[in-house]
Order: sequence, then structure tokens, then C-alpha cells
Amino acid sequence: MKRRAFTLIELLVVIAIIAVLMGILMPSLRAAKDHARRIHCVANMKTLALGWYLYQDDHDGELVPGHTNPSQWVDRPQTGATVEQKKDAIRRGLLFPYVGKKVDVYAGPADQRDKDPRQYTYRSFSIAGGANGESWSSYNMAKKYNDLKKPALTYIFVEEIDPRGFNVGSWQMNPSKTNPTWVDPVAMWHNKQSSLGYADGHAEMHRWMDTSFIEWNLKAMYNQAFSFNMSPPSDEREDINFMNRGFPYKSLK
Repeated sequence: MKRRAFTLIELLVVIAIIAVLMGILMPSLRAAKDHARRIHCVANMKTLALGWYLYQDDHDGELVPGHTNPSQWVDRPQTGATVEQKKDAIRRGLLFPYVGKKVDVYAGPADQRDKDPRQYTYRSFSIAGGANGESWSSYNMAKKYNDLKKPALTYIFVEEIDPRGFNVGSWQMNPSKTNPTWVDPVAMWHNKQSSLGYADGHAEMHRWMDTSFIEWNLKAMYNQAFSFNMSPPSDEREDINFMNRGFPYKSLK
């Protein structure tokens, strides 16, 4: 019995149908992948936030030092360090025993800078400066847990993008009662969203709204001309006001 082969037209129709199905399915697959990464990122951030909380509970309410120097929550890697050396700097940090000694919780799954020779880093998250981090001119930092008035509304960890090669020091902004301003950018690897870890141990994904702030951060993320410090326009202050309300410190100067 003779077998009938596909004609060229039939093959083209099958290919066209497959292409249409792929066009329908790909956005859904990308959305599912991004959703999984967001869940993973928030889980890592929550592990850090809980570890941070356990540290202060173990040290009579003293906050883990939030800078990137020896004897801080993470150590500062040497200039030109490899990714493995940057992981070792994490392991030397004071917080490492409180997060299950798992270095991978310090990295967000959507952060691909460890594969980018221009930014070559591993750690995705930083501690906000007011939580016993870098000293700053606009506030007195919190050094004890009781210095934080509303722990459930006060973020400690920020998903940060630092274009200098790794997240240097603490994440900073200038909090103020009347005119807060940005200092450091945040990473928006999750479709204009970033994870935040709070002083009570919970974490969440936050969506950014202001165009000027989003564009400023995208420049830092994608190696475009970028300058630290930014004052948002008067009609785009939703994001700065949100971060100003939750910034950790003992008091303003």
C-alpha cells in the first residue's frame, strides 16, 4: 500500500499553526517564569529579614552592622574579586550563620550581573543605611531594635543595583519631613518591581509608579549614563514618599 507524503503546502500550514501557537504561549510562559522568580526573590529576602531579626534577638536588641566592611553583615570583597571571592565575603559576614549558612539567599534569581563582565557581582540585596549602616548627614541611624518605631512598616533590605561592580556600603536616600531625595538606585529586575525585607521579618514585592524614578533606575541597571542622587519632580512623588515613610532611622537631624 502506497504511503501519501505531506505536500509542501501542508507542511507550511503545519509550520504556520505551530508559529501561531508559540506566539500565543510564549507570553504566558514568560509571565509564569517571571512569577516564579518573584516568589523566589521574596523568599530569599524573607530569609534575610528573619535572619536579621534573629541576630538582634540574640544580641540584646543590637542591630547587625549594615555596612560592607569587615565585621559587618557582609564583608567587603577586594578590588577585582571574582564572583567566588565575593561569595566568600558574604560567608565572612556576621549575618551568615543566621540565614542557614546559605550564600544563595543573598542573590535575586533575576539578577544576572554575575554573568556581566561590566558589573560582575553576586549579592543583590543591601541594608538601608539607617539600620546601623553608613553614617549619613540627614539622620541619626538606629542601632537598637527599639529605635525603630514601626517595625512592620520599616524596611531593612532593599533589592539594589549599584553600577560600580557590587553593592557598595548601605543603600541610601535622604529622608525628610518635607523634601526627601534619592541617593542610590534600586534594582527593578521584576518588571518595574523590587523586593523589600522588613524589620518584623516579612518581605514583599513592591511595584514602582513614577516614570522619572523608573527611568533613573533603568540607566543604572543597563550601564547607561548614570549619576547618583536624584530629586523627583513635584508631580512624581509616590515612590519617594513611600520609601521615605519606611526608611529606618532613629531620628532626623
